[in-house]
Amino acid sequence: MAGGGGGGGSGASPLGHAPPMWYHRDLSRAAAEELLARAGRDGSFLVRDSESVNGAYALCVLFQKHVHTYRILPDDEGFLAVQTSQGVQPKRFKTLPELVSLYLQPSQGLVTTLLYPVEREETAVSDDRDYSDGEDEKPPLPPRSSSTSTPPGPDTPTDSTPAANGLSTISHEYLKGSYALDLEAVKQGASSLPHLNKTLVASCKRLNGEVDKVLSGLEILSKVFDQQSAFMVSKMIQQSVNQGGDQELENLVTKLAILKDLLSSIEKKALKALQDMSLTSPCSPPPLHSMRHSKSIPVQAFEVKLDVYLAELTKIGKSQKYTLSVDVEGGRLVVMKKVKDNQEDWITYTHDKIRQLIKSQRVQNKLGIVFEKEKDKSQRKDFIFASAKKREAFCQLLQLMKNKHSNQDEPDMISIFIGTWNMGSVPAPKNVASWVLCRGLGKTLDEMTVTIPHDLYVFGSQENSVCDREWVESLRALLKEQTELDYKPIAVQTLWNIKLAVLVKPEHENRISHVGMSSVKTGIANTLGNKGAVGVSFMFNGTSFGFVNCHLTSGNEKIARRNQNYLDILRLLSLGDKQLSSFDISLRFTHLFWLGDLNYRLDMDIQEILNYINRKEFDPLLKVDQLNLEREKNKVFLRFAEEEISFPPTYRYERGSRDTYVWQKQKATGMRTNVPSWCDRILWKSYPETHIVCNSYGCTDDVVTSDHSPVFATFEVGVTSQFVSKKGLPKSSEQAYIEFESIEAIVKTASRTKFFIEFYSTCLEEFKKSYENDSQSSDNVNFLRVGWSNKQLTTLKPLLSEIEYLQDQHLLLTVKSLDGYESYGECVLALKSMIGSTAQQFHTYLSHRGEETGNIRGSMRVRVPSERMGTRERLYEWISVDKDETSGPKGKSAVVCRSGHEYVKPSVIRKPLGELGKVSEEGERNSKEETAARPKQDGSDSDPSISKNSYNNPAYYILEGVPNQSAAAVSPELLPSPTSVNPQAAKPPPPSAGARSKPPGAASGPPHPRRQVRAISEESSSEDDGGACVVGAQGGGVGSTLNRPPPDFPPPPLPKGALEMVPEAPFTKPRSLYPDLAEVRIPAAGSAAHGDAFRRGGVGAGALDDQSCSVLQMAKTLSDSEFPGQPPRAPSAPPPLRGQPMGLGLDACRTFPPRNPITESIAEDMPEEALWGSSSSSLSVGESSVGEWLQRLGLERYEQGLLHNGWDDLEFLSDITEEDLEEAGVHDPAHKRILLESLRQQQQQK
Repeated sequence: MAGGGGGGGSGASPLGHAPPMWYHRDLSRAAAEELLARAGRDGSFLVRDSESVNGAYALCVLFQKHVHTYRILPDDEGFLAVQTSQGVQPKRFKTLPELVSLYLQPSQGLVTTLLYPVEREETAVSDDRDYSDGEDEKPPLPPRSSSTSTPPGPDTPTDSTPAANGLSTISHEYLKGSYALDLEAVKQGASSLPHLNKTLVASCKRLNGEVDKVLSGLEILSKVFDQQSAFMVSKMIQQSVNQGGDQELENLVTKLAILKDLLSSIEKKALKALQDMSLTSPCSPPPLHSMRHSKSIPVQAFEVKLDVYLAELTKIGKSQKYTLSVDVEGGRLVVMKKVKDNQEDWITYTHDKIRQLIKSQRVQNKLGIVFEKEKDKSQRKDFIFASAKKREAFCQLLQLMKNKHSNQDEPDMISIFIGTWNMGSVPAPKNVASWVLCRGLGKTLDEMTVTIPHDLYVFGSQENSVCDREWVESLRALLKEQTELDYKPIAVQTLWNIKLAVLVKPEHENRISHVGMSSVKTGIANTLGNKGAVGVSFMFNGTSFGFVNCHLTSGNEKIARRNQNYLDILRLLSLGDKQLSSFDISLRFTHLFWLGDLNYRLDMDIQEILNYINRKEFDPLLKVDQLNLEREKNKVFLRFAEEEISFPPTYRYERGSRDTYVWQKQKATGMRTNVPSWCDRILWKSYPETHIVCNSYGCTDDVVTSDHSPVFATFEVGVTSQFVSKKGLPKSSEQAYIEFESIEAIVKTASRTKFFIEFYSTCLEEFKKSYENDSQSSDNVNFLRVGWSNKQLTTLKPLLSEIEYLQDQHLLLTVKSLDGYESYGECVLALKSMIGSTAQQFHTYLSHRGEETGNIRGSMRVRVPSERMGTRERLYEWISVDKDETSGPKGKSAVVCRSGHEYVKPSVIRKPLGELGKVSEEGERNSKEETAARPKQDGSDSDPSISKNSYNNPAYYILEGVPNQSAAAVSPELLPSPTSVNPQAAKPPPPSAGARSKPPGAASGPPHPRRQVRAISEESSSEDDGGACVVGAQGGGVGSTLNRPPPDFPPPPLPKGALEMVPEAPFTKPRSLYPDLAEVRIPAAGSAAHGDAFRRGGVGAGALDDQSCSVLQMAKTLSDSEFPGQPPRAPSAPPPLRGQPMGLGLDACRTFPPRNPITESIAEDMPEEALWGSSSSSLSVGESSVGEWLQRLGLERYEQGLLHNGWDDLEFLSDITEEDLEEAGVHDPAHKRILLESLRQQQQQK
């Protein structure tokens, strides 16, 4: 552990009697450079722990404004020496002070003599007691079993071996599943056990040097099949503890002998045992999970209305009311239409005839369903549901039906429940069903789907005084009562009263492997476990998951302490693949979820807070939420996402009630205030181009035993299977390759050492290294630009060459220095968007220890042989999001490509821009073509959230997304003329990673004034040859919810209508891959940031929540004349989906939605008979037409009710009845007559 102090475990002796003041323990490399830069004198120095080698140190020296780092390594005898060049005899010292004293003398081989020690800042021991809360006045003693690392309960394995190494898990998997296959094979006369053989091979993979682990893994099998050997194995494992010297060597030889006997005999003994079993039992028992049944899901019916346009009304008659009945168990969807005389007409579609679901983005309760009619022909119907929640429930049921009747052996997608609750040191009440059923306040699930069991349940609790076994059994009983399933605990980790329990559906138990657990204390002096975190990690088939439950420092004013808690947990929690030790836990997992009592408070007067809560106005409170503010500054949770909060603060309630917040408490130190706050949170971070959607985020309103309310969230998560190649290992001619053309990184450092890159991936046999960089330059002492050409970069060979396998893989990169082998930044890239015959560009941020440290970009391609190109559609690609027509025939807008919808990074289509697919044979062909290609990307964007910073190099702003006066200080000749469109300024904005619902396709509506999903992820980016980026003028403010990363994937293509509105389309202009940073002139050091332009949360006239442009781009293009602020949207404009980006030209965005241009672009792709006539095109689609009509009649009060029920078009209204008006809220008979008469007159006029 980096913070071990004293040389990482070699005791206090290397530091002498007391640590000298120039020794900074676990100070980070970046922080050390900052301290030296502040010292500013040549010869300033300090010593810190090495980040790359445990027990080693780093001597950092400032000379000519550059920081030079020397490694101090201990030898076998414990002596310390500065690492020297090969052949140079090192000078050895017993203690660190002795070593430093030598180099205080001149001419000792360093770049300069050590002259000025930079002393650590001695901070008083922080008293973590929160007098305002009273929760820590007497930190509770740790429970008797202070840490639990194995799940309690009758199903807990009795072996004491930790499962983290994955070996005992392998054996468990065999005994729980594969042995039945061997038994079946033996019955059919087989004389070998292939599955057992495979298990043994896996268990012995790391035999060299890990004999103990191998024996632990085989101990379980020996207990079942070889009792005699099992006794010896167990005995040797027990004896191996605390032995050394000759006895240890002798013991090792004995263990090897036992291992040899065990391996040579166990298969024969297992074969005999299974043969005996096959004789005694005529038929093998079915797998355990098949005997467990959850509640059967009843048939669910949804009342909907058909959404049609005028040209179709004559064909379908006047009945628009339908009932959609979903039979999940039977795999059928019944579409029933009511006709005359109470008769019904219905059509039944089996699950395989439902081709696609297309969610409308503009109308939240509208859904398009594509049915297969005949071979290669399909039909789309659009339905209006009673509410957006009903639409989501319908989609969830259909997805469940598809999954249930899929012919896939392994799931493509799982659902996860995550809950966090500070229990207030009081046992839970008997009934907490609302917690697991997601009932209460906020974004909740529909009642139709609320009882459908999730695949994983993750419960995080704080101040939980219940013992582990009792707590887990109560959770299992709760789930059994609600789902009729026996959920299996796969991990329970506890630190004092902080607990994390993970339970899994019985059918998935064998899909879980490589379970790991860890904890970190952050209480008083980082030694008490009353505050801290627990973590659990595991693999679900081929997808890695991490879960962290934390309880951070309490107290309104302790923001910095909470931030430090987070960084300590991020760095010290030991989870996941140990080979990824260079990466913090935010990059080690495909999906990382972080939950708990984070204790961030609201910075607002208590009376104002209470007033806003009473009015249910949460946006003003979210703007002063400390966690949101710290995330905006990139202090914590870098590029994590959080679903929009739509529930009241969960702390601090009066116990026994949810009506009153208790915000004052008399303490010995005086009256203390606890303002109501969202202390309890759930955030996540996922790899780029993975599928994750948050379906609910809320809190209960009926669990009142604690002063905190339980919080819940549910997620739909894409998972990958353990891929097995049908064609076997690739021949040399069928080998896939990952090739790099070039890589360039800008790192935040004052060092001038050389660098190399390490590449890690599960698709590589082992990690690979590049050669040292062959180009290096710097425009500023605090930054370094380093580059690698093709000859310096190694070609990577994946283990398997199938495209289906490779498109799910990711590549982790770390940029390391040659002088100290320490990481200066890490990132993750998705291979999916890099697959193709031509090189694709990538561009993303580098981070280290939870802080942004630079950016990296380059060009690469993943070559897949044609023999390995076969792929299939994933279940989560079956639902797409429609950008919706802003004019034109209803229900006839472009069908979005299913290959990339709702990804963190959507894959983009290589088609002519603006070409819109149709629901037809052509549309089906398009979807197949689109999966394999996307246009080349270039340029760079980052998000201009504004914050103060001491640096003034434009390179820094590109990598950190922090604008500065440098943008305004650029010379006029670097700015384009107002009549031209700069290619960089014309790039589309990034989709929000948190919203996870923006597929490629046409551009969409204006920015939503409400707070966005708080997503910050390296996968959020935008890069392409086309599109537009909208930036508010200085006066109007540059708005953004949070800092977004720069582009590392191409954006959605633009519709043709957008191109018509851009004066000079930039798509054909060639542009260099990397803009020249030297073009931007650096202003004086005293430049201040545009503090007055800052808009937290992106609310305001000039605030575009999901827009981003790099500051380099702004430096070249920003001017008041070219980037005026965007006017606020009209009150009647329909709100778009949260987090949606915009993709139109600058002029277009000022008057969006531009009806006619889009009409023309859609018209070009529509058959003639489906086009609007000139007369009907004047009736614009959407609520503005209905609103104007109602306003003319003086009945505008009914607009909302009509729109909610799907009556959003005057043409559509022509068929409305009195009953429909009644449902829409029109109860006054006189008003009904006025409305119906007006519609009848309009019909007669036509």
